[in-house]
Amino acid sequence: MPEIVWYPGHMAKAKREISGVLPLIDVVIELIDARLPVSSRNPDFKDIFKTKPVLAILTKASLADEKETKLHAERISQTGTPCLVIDCKENPDMKRVTAELKKLTAEKFKRYDEKGVTKPVRCLVAGITNVGKSTFINTYTKTKKAKAEDRPGVTRKNTWISSPYGVELLDTPGLLWHKFEDREVGIKLAAIGSIRDEILDINTLACDVIGILRGKYTPFIENRYKIQVGEKDTNLEILEKVSKSRGFLISGGEYDYDRTSAIFLDELRGGKLGRITLD
Repeated sequence: MPEIVWYPGHMAKAKREISGVLPLIDVVIELIDARLPVSSRNPDFKDIFKTKPVLAILTKASLADEKETKLHAERISQTGTPCLVIDCKENPDMKRVTAELKKLTAEKFKRYDEKGVTKPVRCLVAGITNVGKSTFINTYTKTKKAKAEDRPGVTRKNTWISSPYGVELLDTPGLLWHKFEDREVGIKLAAIGSIRDEILDINTLACDVIGILRGKYTPFIENRYKIQVGEKDTNLEILEKVSKSRGFLISGGEYDYDRTSAIFLDELRGGKLGRITLD
């Protein structure tokens, strides 16, 4: 697949607006997709948020390899950034989030208390596209004010939303970075739906993703599609086996690559192949 570049204008604008609002922020919540605990972290955030405490949260954990998620959460915590594993659908335990936010802002709010000043903790929620920011915010605030859809690029502007916990959250657009230095990072981000399918060759993407899954997750492909994957099979040949198994054929018995690729990627993203970590 050729180099993937998807950096629409609203992302550049959002990056500028986030930098402008930072003086109002007490703490940053960085959401990270548990399926891509390395590749779904925007490298620009380290510089943008360098003056603010950060709480990392691994989202969509029910879709990821549980052992890998635990290891990556420990790795992130060891760097000095506290890290929680939260799945808003399977395990929406928000008390832990509030407790960590209070810890990270304890000194600042102690000074407010000494002055008799009462203020909410103001948090900026950041992450790449389609990482689950709006779903997390709606779960945490017990509202439906953040627009949540299972596709990238839905949130286009910064929005403040209050919670019942003395915490205000700023919903921000998902931010990718301008260029992926590693081609495989772009493939992985596309695989989980963080890049719009409309700009991609989904047949090539499906083959590339099969190449990443092969080995550790070969049994997942075999079990889902009732096929046998041979060591010498090319990625395309595996896709063709999936196509044949599902009966996705067109006139003349040709493989319906578009339909097969779309279904394969959709089932991967929905966790139907199994709990998979791509990093």
